[in-house]
Amino acid sequence: MSVIMTLWTRGDPEKLEQYASENEQHLQSILERAKEHGLIAHRFYGADGQIMVVDEWPDAASFQRFFDSTQEDIGPIMEAAGAQDDPGITFWRKLDTRDDYGWE
Repeated sequence: MSVIMTLWTRGDPEKLEQYASENEQHLQSILERAKEHGLIAHRFYGADGQIMVVDEWPDAASFQRFFDSTQEDIGPIMEAAGAQDDPGITFWRKLDTRDDYGWE
């Protein structure tokens, strides 16, 4: 079963959007490499002074291989967004609570 990966850091969501707008090809090349490593789904989210990535991966090891191999490319994005600390990365497994709705 796949895992959800969340990556959280303090940063400026507007600066991240600006960087993405000005460097679309850079982000697309990273996305393509992520798909080669097994990425199932990906989104950035922002809140006041916070940036979060939510991905779905086949397993934690697939994400880690991708992340380790793209540090040189991901670093400038986080720097442009004003990331202030190392990201917190958490892997989540789906719990069997028998009340699922959506995402079928």
